[in-house]
Amino acid sequence: MKKISGSRSLLYALVLTALVAGCTTTSRQTATAPPGFTALFNGKDLTGWRGGDTFDHRKYLALPNNQRIEQDAKWTADMQSHWRAEGDELVNDGHGKYATTAKDYGDFELLIEYKTVPLADSGIYLRGVPQVQIWDHTNPNEFKNGADKGSGGLWNNSPGAPGKDPLVLADKPFGEWNKFRILMVGSRVSVWLNGKLVVDHANLENYYDRKSLIPAKGPIELQTHGGEIRWRNIFIREIGTDEANKVLGSKGDEGFHSVFNGRDFTGWDGPVNNYEVKDDAIVCLPKKGGTIFTKAEFSDFMARLEFKLPPGGNNGLAIRYPGKGSAAYDGMCESQVLDDNYEKATGEKIDPRQAHGSAYGMVAAARGYQRPIGEWNFEEVTVKGSKIKVELNGFVILNTDLADVKEFMANSAHPGKDRTGGHFGFAGHNDPVAFRHIRLKTF
Repeated sequence: MKKISGSRSLLYALVLTALVAGCTTTSRQTATAPPGFTALFNGKDLTGWRGGDTFDHRKYLALPNNQRIEQDAKWTADMQSHWRAEGDELVNDGHGKYATTAKDYGDFELLIEYKTVPLADSGIYLRGVPQVQIWDHTNPNEFKNGADKGSGGLWNNSPGAPGKDPLVLADKPFGEWNKFRILMVGSRVSVWLNGKLVVDHANLENYYDRKSLIPAKGPIELQTHGGEIRWRNIFIREIGTDEANKVLGSKGDEGFHSVFNGRDFTGWDGPVNNYEVKDDAIVCLPKKGGTIFTKAEFSDFMARLEFKLPPGGNNGLAIRYPGKGSAAYDGMCESQVLDDNYEKATGEKIDPRQAHGSAYGMVAAARGYQRPIGEWNFEEVTVKGSKIKVELNGFVILNTDLADVKEFMANSAHPGKDRTGGHFGFAGHNDPVAFRHIRLKTF
């Protein structure tokens, strides 16, 4: 191990002190945390917190271990000089690096209260991404930036994007405590400020690279920016798969109807004997396959469903399928359903346009947002004209216009890509991939 210099040794000790027992619950936490929640602040010191900054969390994780330790030490030393525990309050003097959780979080519910001063500006970074905005809504110098609309918006979203500005002004007068409830599933964020909904299921954009998605996991950061701010009652609850899928499935649920009764293949056509109904799900039989499809046809529609994969599992969603031929080539497209770790599971290399969520052979989707093998994933597919959007577990992994596609995998043309209508179905490929809660609505 490389020897650490005296000054670096001190810094290293500081960061270790802050990180040790990062999420250990003390007796005081147990007494004050609501059922199902864990206290992030223990009411006495900075245990569980490190220093942080406006820094891409993926790049932070990619740092060599020794560089990450050194960066942690510098940020944490600076943070500890500006933050203090004062009774049951976590207090910042308006300067310094941000209080950042040592633990990373995926889907969660966060409860937190804050009290700040005139002209102050702060925020809460979600998975290391800025931010749920906090500021002085009475400061006329910031009206040009939207301060008069109040706190709670996803201020770093693009102008005009959902969530950029809060839906209502909900800030309390200075000197009073404000209370946030923040629910995050995938990149979808809902925010309540003082009991009022100010952000409704909006996508949090990736401030560091708007062409890519935010991380699936990352820390909570309390930003400091020019004025004292006090925090208290900081509690978090990690959200599991079933609850996350219910949250995603319940938003904008109007107009959907089930296309699968959970018992048999009534309303379906194709080689249904190659599939079975098991535990309210359609499952492709091992070493069987073929495309099964709804007897009804659809033009513009949105589909919502859950799927579960075995290791290396391969299937697909048939979009505007003509009822015969290949879903990928004769239909508008096959929206790929594939284990994100397919290459590791099978030893076979794939083209990016074969990855899960891709318009097979035409446009690649973003990878890395599936749940672990054996868990149910929630997917939403929107088809309007020549455009297709795929949202997986709350992350938009594909949003493209097939009319713009000029290059194809293996130079194989897709003659059906311009179809304007057809059936919806599943393109099985020998693996026991399961689908349930299959619902559609038309536009």
